Amino acid sequence: MLSPAKHFVRLVLIILTVVSVNITAKAQTDKIEGLWYNDIKSAKIQISKGTDGKFNGKIVWLKEPLKDGKPKTDEENKDEKLRSRPIIGMNILSGFVPDGDHKYTDGKIYDPKNGKTYSCNITHNGKTLSIRGYVGISLLGRTTTWERAE
Repeated sequence: MLSPAKHFVRLVLIILTVVSVNITAKAQTDKIEGLWYNDIKSAKIQISKGTDGKFNGKIVWLKEPLKDGKPKTDEENKDEKLRSRPIIGMNILSGFVPDGDHKYTDGKIYDPKNGKTYSCNITHNGKTLSIRGYVGISLLGRTTTWERAE
């Protein structure tokens, strides 16, 4: 028969095991989450899963963050009110949902170089992402490759 102290120790070990399993499960991230360089390594984009379960990405670093001594802004945006918002911190990927093991679809990508938003799909290829932006159908688009920055 086990003493009360041994029962207590056993109970504490069981509780710690359950808690650590839950923490580990919550800490796991999706394969596209994390920091990525764009195709020309002029920016780093942080991709994360939103509270709605969709994946989004924002610019967190620019190789050349300044223009005329001031932080670069979204000067090509069609909406004049948005032209003064900073590029760093800007969301450029939005609304991606997993579609199979390596593909993410139904998203949008914003290109601050021309102020346009495109439909977009992402394919995860290990340490790279194929980013396909398009208008209308995917055949009418362009693919770039991003590399993991971590």
